[in-house]
Amino acid sequence: MAFSNLTPTACITCLNASNQFCLPSSSPFKSLKFPLFWPWEKVKTGPLTVSPMGFGTWAWGNQLLWGYQQSMDSQLQQVFNLAVENGINLFDTADSYGTGRLNGQSEKLLGKFIREFRGKKRIKDEIVIATKFAAYPWRLTAGQFVEACRASRDRMQIEQIGIGQLHWSTANYAPPQEFALWGGLVAIYEKGLVKAVGVSNYGPKQLVKIYDYLKARGVPLSSAQVQFSLISMGEDQMEIKNICDSLGIRLISYSPLGLGMLTGKYTPSRLPRGPRGLLFKQILPGLEPLLVSLREIAEKRSKTIPQVAINWCLCKGTIPIPGVKTVKQAEENLGALGWHLSSNELLQLDYAAQESPRRMIQNIFQTK
Repeated sequence: MAFSNLTPTACITCLNASNQFCLPSSSPFKSLKFPLFWPWEKVKTGPLTVSPMGFGTWAWGNQLLWGYQQSMDSQLQQVFNLAVENGINLFDTADSYGTGRLNGQSEKLLGKFIREFRGKKRIKDEIVIATKFAAYPWRLTAGQFVEACRASRDRMQIEQIGIGQLHWSTANYAPPQEFALWGGLVAIYEKGLVKAVGVSNYGPKQLVKIYDYLKARGVPLSSAQVQFSLISMGEDQMEIKNICDSLGIRLISYSPLGLGMLTGKYTPSRLPRGPRGLLFKQILPGLEPLLVSLREIAEKRSKTIPQVAINWCLCKGTIPIPGVKTVKQAEENLGALGWHLSSNELLQLDYAAQESPRRMIQNIFQTK
């Protein structure tokens, strides 16, 4: 995992007395441990071995929420290369990522970046793409789910998808469709289109049901992806975590930074543009106790607030998949690896989260 391409011009200049590589002053991080994590810190997700943190690509193609423009693609490729060169091999996407004519753009870009990656073949071969297939109203049969999987594979131009995931459950509004889509998960696994299967936005009760359904058909449920962060750790989320631990399902935590509310960049008077701004206006004023604790720990450890928030997810035994759009964000996210919050710091953050009167609005697609 070399740092030779940490930024377009960065190079290692020295090895200091603490055995840390020092980067040029132009880098936002004066020194980073090498490597960012050790091989034994990788985690098993079903039959796959993945980095302790992945990167999410929701923003890659999404104009409405994240302001994507195709002119960003060259920087996104730098982000991808930086991540892979520093040991990140898990990338999460979905067939619904991308707005309008750009639907599926995230998958297309990931496939392109993999093909054009110039690093070692072994590193390229270890990349795991976890993509999600939407439970669209017109996907009513297992066969249609299989076709969706094939379409994603074709967009990425890869032989086999790492983890094929059902993006959300339809149990709350279309139970018959739910069982057809479960059959689709079995089919894509049996046909060898994916190496493993997972689910997203499943609550505790429905998670146990699909686990039992798949197990009865000889298909292991490898992962469950839910919104999980310091502002999304309610009873349901903690119950999901406990179920995953007991059943051997790997919990993948999306939005570990609460769509950006846990970055420290925003205040009630300084909000992001677009739909996020409306959400932040409701929630940010009630997060002060938590943000104060995050800032305090970050300053003591010479870390940033996002790094502390992501590390909290790591310490909880989840695989966080923070979203990335820029090289700067990628560098900062990578700084969440290679260290661990103390038990006292975890307790402090847990308490501050409980004392904060506002919480993240739960995904409407998450079932009970």
